[in-house]
Amino acid sequence: MKNNNDADVIVIGSGHNGLITAAYLSMWGYKVLVFERRNTIGGAVCTEEMFGGFKMDVGGSAHFMIHHTPIIDDLELHRYGLDYIPMEPFMSAPFPDGSVIKFYRDLDATCQSIATISQKDADAYRTFINDWQPLNISVFESFLKPPTGANIGKTFILSQLRKSTHKRNELLQNIMKSYGRLIEETFESEQLKATLAWWGAQSGPPPTDTASAEFIGWHSMIHLKGAARPRGGSGMLTKALKNFIEAHGGEIRTNAEIIKILTAGEKVRGVELKTGEKYYSRAVVSNAHVKITFLQLLENSVSVSFRSRVEKINTGNGFGMVIRCAMETLPRYAIPAADQNEILNGLQLLSPSVQYLNDSYADFLKGLPSQNPAAIGMTFSAIDDSLAPKDKHTLFVWGQYYPYKLRNGMMWDTIREQEARKLISVVDRFAPGASDTLIDWYIQSPIDIEAKHNMPNANVMHVEMTLDQMFMFRPLPELAAYKTPIKGLFLSSAGMHPGGGIFGAAGYNCSFVTRRFLRKRFF
Repeated sequence: MKNNNDADVIVIGSGHNGLITAAYLSMWGYKVLVFERRNTIGGAVCTEEMFGGFKMDVGGSAHFMIHHTPIIDDLELHRYGLDYIPMEPFMSAPFPDGSVIKFYRDLDATCQSIATISQKDADAYRTFINDWQPLNISVFESFLKPPTGANIGKTFILSQLRKSTHKRNELLQNIMKSYGRLIEETFESEQLKATLAWWGAQSGPPPTDTASAEFIGWHSMIHLKGAARPRGGSGMLTKALKNFIEAHGGEIRTNAEIIKILTAGEKVRGVELKTGEKYYSRAVVSNAHVKITFLQLLENSVSVSFRSRVEKINTGNGFGMVIRCAMETLPRYAIPAADQNEILNGLQLLSPSVQYLNDSYADFLKGLPSQNPAAIGMTFSAIDDSLAPKDKHTLFVWGQYYPYKLRNGMMWDTIREQEARKLISVVDRFAPGASDTLIDWYIQSPIDIEAKHNMPNANVMHVEMTLDQMFMFRPLPELAAYKTPIKGLFLSSAGMHPGGGIFGAAGYNCSFVTRRFLRKRFF
């Protein structure tokens, strides 16, 4: 233990947002020390080797949002081991009748695919993308700044005022709709409606939630940047960040669980590890869940009223589970041979109808795992042969909806394997015999997700992505600018603006807020 500062900044947790904050601060010349409770770095963006040479993501797998930030270029992460492989098409939706819709970065190619189902929908999709893309360019600009009224006004509101009154009012009205209603009013084919509704559901809220239209509106941005996967697994992003931090004088320590944030009055002083060691710094950045930060690590350092407000932050009741499968072969979907290999390059959205998705959510509301879950197949070994031994493959299957808290005394420990079998059977319905080539699997039920990633209620977005907990309300108005009531303590997790997913915007924004504090303290 030292009496002087061990670092300028201590970062709690090595999730990608925390590492992004640490990387920027290291680049700017600050001494950074990162503590990670697990023996591996990366938090929920981590890849682990299993089953004799299979590289399995144990958290987020799909990299869409981060490509809309300056992070990768700013930090030149290609120099530190990050190599992105384009996913083309970035997602596809096969259907039991043999039809398939493929989504490419190229809008024309996407519309041509939709036209095989419905020319009217192909035209409507083009209009939808062209209408929502300018709005979302502005929205994404606001995502890369603290969510103040001024920042949102400059990027989002002013951009819309340039439109004609009719066009502006129409768009603003659509924003207030549920994404389910928006999709229903915009498209005619059940296949396209089901696909887009299932894609919108990935943020958490169901298709019926008011003012959730943006969860499908942001989809328009993928046609600008596309999607890509790190070669070697999702965790190569956080490995590259680690390499960057260490190359710039920072340090990352694993097997180093923090049990307390140290304070003096209303100021942060450092952290205490489970071993009893104490480390001191000018600032602390918590990448831990907001509830872990304030209800566990700070103990009695915040007021009773503030603690009560944190307790009421809505973390929901979970919503998904995932199986990581080592496979002899990749699934063969019941679609034309010409489409077979191509759709394996990206995500496969497996939900035959909007009603199917709604029924899945209805089971969730009852406190029951979905009888017929909607699923996403991820076959990244099709574009990256480093993920599996020669002539073998990986298949990840994400499913919704799965409540963290079950009814009638049901326990995840006793039903996790049967639910995993049910989930892979969804793939079998679209790709008959897929499960016959299963070698082994790693199951992540809601309780497994919570335990692995220290995510209360297994909410992979940390905090529900509902309108009352977005922008300047995320996760609470007094915390939205990444600052806290404790001077020198900052927040960078997915519970902050703009939200979850492999985005990095929260960590990016937090780095600038923390730097401003350090500059003021220095002078």
